[in-house]
Amino acid sequence: MTPNKSPRTQAEHRSKFDPSLGTRPDPRETLSRQINHPLRLMLLTLALVSGLGLQLARSQALPGTLYQRSFGNPAHPAVIYLHGGPGYNSAFFEVTAAQKLADEGFHVLVYDRRGEGRSGSTAAFTFEETLIDLEQLMGQQNIEKATLLGHSFGGLVGLKFAERYPEKVNALVLIGAPLALQESFRTIIKNVRTHYERNADSTNLAYIRQLETMDTASLAYSSYCFLHAMQAGLYSPDSPSLEARELYKSFATDSLLLAHGRSMGYAGPQGFWKNEAYTTLNLWPLLKQQMLAGLRVYGIYGKEDGLYSRGQIRRLEQHIGEANLLYLDHCSHNPFVDQQNIFLAMLRGWLNP
Repeated sequence: MTPNKSPRTQAEHRSKFDPSLGTRPDPRETLSRQINHPLRLMLLTLALVSGLGLQLARSQALPGTLYQRSFGNPAHPAVIYLHGGPGYNSAFFEVTAAQKLADEGFHVLVYDRRGEGRSGSTAAFTFEETLIDLEQLMGQQNIEKATLLGHSFGGLVGLKFAERYPEKVNALVLIGAPLALQESFRTIIKNVRTHYERNADSTNLAYIRQLETMDTASLAYSSYCFLHAMQAGLYSPDSPSLEARELYKSFATDSLLLAHGRSMGYAGPQGFWKNEAYTTLNLWPLLKQQMLAGLRVYGIYGKEDGLYSRGQIRRLEQHIGEANLLYLDHCSHNPFVDQQNIFLAMLRGWLNP
């Protein structure tokens, strides 16, 4: 659920995705052909989502191990970034925000999950494996307890980790993270339909009608929902700040992002769908359970993140409390870029290093 893509104009979106700019094939034939093309599905699932040589940065990427990199003083309170996907990596946060968060007084750890991103070893793609890996990674880093920053799909990972290892979690920060995937799919369909109707886009409206006939639990359905979310600009703020624009430009200049910023593996989404049925996960009950058990939970979401309705955000606020929820203007799916200064300030205030 994490397409960390720079803001684009409507014309740029259309030139890449909109078949109306060329010939107009039957939408049902095109949809069927794309669903059955593994490479196409891999690219579609990119929406699932999500190395500056700094003095205190330490990295590791050995065969058979997890890619990891830490920033800041290990004596400071630990914060671990859990990237989106499944199938993506931590590069975007690593380049744009990790060192700045460390400068606020935290020991920041980023890593790529097993079988995803730069952790290319064979993976089972189960939550069981994922949680054990994270627990062992904390042990390797001598981290007894950490705050988890769960971005997009990483929020699901963070909540499940807190359930299994409550003694190892100081707090959980949900960053543009879903709690019920099917709710987000319905929100996406509603928002993209509005976008296509406003632009009198009959071709893509036909695609949406066909999409609504599909099995909503399928990987193909989720992939197409996220594809249309990208195409309709649901991941990008309409008017990004100058600061955000400069950060998004790093996709064209930073060597790490050039290599990994838009890299997506197909095995991750396919594996988690097959083994965990993740497209139908509903973690609202688990959130309530963990909060009753004493877990501190915060949320940072963008008002222009087209994956979540205002109703979904209000429901989250009822669970975690108004003081623990930040709902940002001029911000979409990547608050650590779209409103970075506010993002860092709120973490500093909440976590009080």
